[in-house]
Amino acid sequence: SVDCSFSRGVCDWKQDADDDFDWNPADRDRGDGYYMAVPAFVGHKKDMGRLKLLLTDLKPKSSYCLIFSYRLAGEKVGKLRVFLANKKTAPVWEQNKGKDERWRTGKIEIFQGAETTNSVTFESERGKGKTGEIAVDNVILISGLCPED
Repeated sequence: SVDCSFSRGVCDWKQDADDDFDWNPADRDRGDGYYMAVPAFVGHKKDMGRLKLLLTDLKPKSSYCLIFSYRLAGEKVGKLRVFLANKKTAPVWEQNKGKDERWRTGKIEIFQGAETTNSVTFESERGKGKTGEIAVDNVILISGLCPED
């Protein structure tokens, strides 16, 4: 497995230069490192912020599982989507509101065919809300299919 968490991970993360705002580091409650977040008040409604995870050395014709923690906190905070580079048109994962402010786990299967996926993009879309945040943490890539809960 590859640890892509933000404080100590080995992965290559890039802010998208063509979006409306950047994701920013936010300190964890327990003080051990940080996560990446977009506060609800940043930008205008429907503005997008994209954070891209560059993937290298994924073997063709194999399966991977991307596991991550996410949180959508606040009223009408917006949407969090995940895109794979080789499937640009539609998100492979999307969440538009949290039942509560808790962290949850997202999982995405990545199947490498002849064309390999070379990046995963976390996209935050600003909602109408003024409080809360959209956040991502603990991103891990493991080889094989995603484990059942």
